[in-house]
Amino acid sequence: MLEARSLTVSMGGKTVCRELSFAVQSGECWGVLGQNGAGKSTLLRTLAGLHQPDSGEVRWGKSLLTNIPRRELAQQLGVLLQSEGGEFWGSVLDYVLLGRFPHRRALFGYRTDDEAIARQAMAAMDLSELAQRPLNQLSGGERQRAAIAQLLAQQAQCLLLDEPLQHLDLRHQAQVMELLSGMKSRAVFMVLHDLLWAQRCCDHLLLMFPDGQVLAGASAELLTCEHLEALYQCRLRVAEVEGERCFLPGV
Repeated sequence: MLEARSLTVSMGGKTVCRELSFAVQSGECWGVLGQNGAGKSTLLRTLAGLHQPDSGEVRWGKSLLTNIPRRELAQQLGVLLQSEGGEFWGSVLDYVLLGRFPHRRALFGYRTDDEAIARQAMAAMDLSELAQRPLNQLSGGERQRAAIAQLLAQQAQCLLLDEPLQHLDLRHQAQVMELLSGMKSRAVFMVLHDLLWAQRCCDHLLLMFPDGQVLAGASAELLTCEHLEALYQCRLRVAEVEGERCFLPGV
């Protein structure tokens, strides 16, 4: 569905990947791991068409991303960034309804089915009781859940998420990861920092090393102590809890 071909990307004079090629298929859940400043967000923005690569190309299906009209692309590709510019003064429902904008058919306002889809997305994020609350009165975690609800309401076929778990408590982390990893008819590509969630929920990983090297492949092959110690440049210990591996800092 979403394909990078020989992609070289830089930001602020630093090359974050060189000649990178991989494809994200429907039903796959990808996790992107790496240190702060490794270029994970820059790569995600490049895949979303929000950052120009130095060379190479990004394709959606058989088409170059740059050749697809923005409204049409927004019906297929959804993006959750770490932060948004500006302030939104409407209600939570108004905010989540923005996810329906690429699909809007009415000249003014939204249709009844748009609101039904938005309310369904809010229910999935435990936000139904906050529908009429001004968005700017929510806590950081509640606003993050509203942003994810807006993305769900968009009903795109491929979701690009930059740190979707930021500000979330443990219960809502589990809720979000279960939902995202269970989207068998869509593709999910997300930046993560928690190795446990990456191990539990991602069938594919992309490891971004400080020197610009990138490894992409099956999680079972890449989630090794050798790879992760090189990735994070620190010693790790491997513990086992009820048959599940846990990677811990060796301090």
